[in-house]
Amino acid sequence: MKRRIGIDVGGTNTDAVYLEDARVVHAVKTPTTRDVTSGVTDALRRLLQAGAPVAVDAAMIGTTHFTNAVVQRRDLTRVAAIRIGLPSGASLEPFVDWPEDLAALVRGEVFMLEGGHEFDGRALVPLDIAGVRAAARRIREAGLTSVGIASVFSPLNASCELEAARIVAEECPGVALTMSHQLGRIGLLERENATLLNAALVGLARTTAQAFTDALAASGIRAPLYLTQNDGTVMLASVAEAFPVYGFASGPTNSMRGAAFLSKLTDALVIDVGGTTTDIGSLRRGFPREANNVIEIGGVRTLFRMPDLLSIGLGGGSLVGRAPLSVGPRSVGYRLVEEGLVFGGEELTATDIAVAAGLIDLGDRRRVASLPAELVSGAVARMHAMIDEAVDRMKTDAGDEPLIAVGGGCFLVPERINGISEVIHVEHQAVANAVGAAIAQVSGEIDRIFQDLSRDEAIARARQLAEAQAASAGADPRTLTTVEVEDLPLAYLPGNSLRVRVRVVGEIA
Repeated sequence: MKRRIGIDVGGTNTDAVYLEDARVVHAVKTPTTRDVTSGVTDALRRLLQAGAPVAVDAAMIGTTHFTNAVVQRRDLTRVAAIRIGLPSGASLEPFVDWPEDLAALVRGEVFMLEGGHEFDGRALVPLDIAGVRAAARRIREAGLTSVGIASVFSPLNASCELEAARIVAEECPGVALTMSHQLGRIGLLERENATLLNAALVGLARTTAQAFTDALAASGIRAPLYLTQNDGTVMLASVAEAFPVYGFASGPTNSMRGAAFLSKLTDALVIDVGGTTTDIGSLRRGFPREANNVIEIGGVRTLFRMPDLLSIGLGGGSLVGRAPLSVGPRSVGYRLVEEGLVFGGEELTATDIAVAAGLIDLGDRRRVASLPAELVSGAVARMHAMIDEAVDRMKTDAGDEPLIAVGGGCFLVPERINGISEVIHVEHQAVANAVGAAIAQVSGEIDRIFQDLSRDEAIARARQLAEAQAASAGADPRTLTTVEVEDLPLAYLPGNSLRVRVRVVGEIA
């Protein structure tokens, strides 16, 4: 029997579940705390009080820590940026398109060096070895502890980044290194941005992983700790520390995976209504559909693996304005149980409107009995219209398809929506995000260009690399299955070039 604990830290609530095989045995929901960690400790304590054992096989945690750090401009490390690409690529320096306030916090030293490759994989110019060594010494003198390295077309040929990383590690023992070919795709600026964001978060990732480890230990749980990623899978905390950007949007992704597990559907739309936002995504073969466009995070353009999501400022804690009528995007967040009318507070929220309309029974209904009927009906209509429009924007075809409603605020979802065949409510829907964390598998993904190989050989090679990556992240090699294969012939490159992306998933070893 597999025993797992799943925890998801949202902006409003921290949810925790205990699963035995495919059955949710215990579930708790607690308010998220300002420091996040104490909220996790409290959720674990309540889960154990409910009867969950301390002897479990694994604990999975999804956290908003890393996204919040970028958005709120806090807990970020100053980064040395090394770009390898001169004499080309000199007109736009690293951090050029970042918001000024964020760049001022993160930008440490910037080094522009000769090297890199052409679009066909040939060397642009030889790597400036002496320049890399001089940069590394300057980084050591400046006391910088995190370095982001990006080279022109490194996803085709990573040799310059690997050599630069070797030299920096030699000159600066203990420095945290992020190489762009490990994260992003072909576009230099967006790939470099993802690399620098990751480098700025590595210190926080280590602190957060240790805090979660301590929270488990304080609860008497000795199971290995995994952190959830934004593709619906997990990595050992020790491995995930190196790639905190993969935690961006992991909360909505956990909800989508939980929705698939609880509904037994593999292809459907999912709407996750939390306390602050509503996230809508699309399940394909049980995993979130991946976005293929540039994603902005805290005002920074990035291009790396992210789920295709639409978020709107509607949730159970959304503030409702009376004149003129408005709903969100401002929210009381985790203070809902203190500031909402039905809980004895003074703020009119979406939850208060739902209680007054009879959509849910929470708190003290008498405190909203005097709300004008036209205000209640108007606010409900406004919320339903917001959801209807957002769902329509996420559909990819004209046919009707099912919609799975999850999240603590899913009582705001209307029963009839244009283009939706059925709105499905599932058991434990309020903690679907924690369920998604608990059932998560381990993945490996490769996005690489192969030359002088047949299509079958290139795909087989990519699959081998993806499987090796999954195994190193903690997957049982015997359980690995391929969930996604994409191949694209590149006519402008020599040598029968083929870009192949393969993703595999497997159970935790």
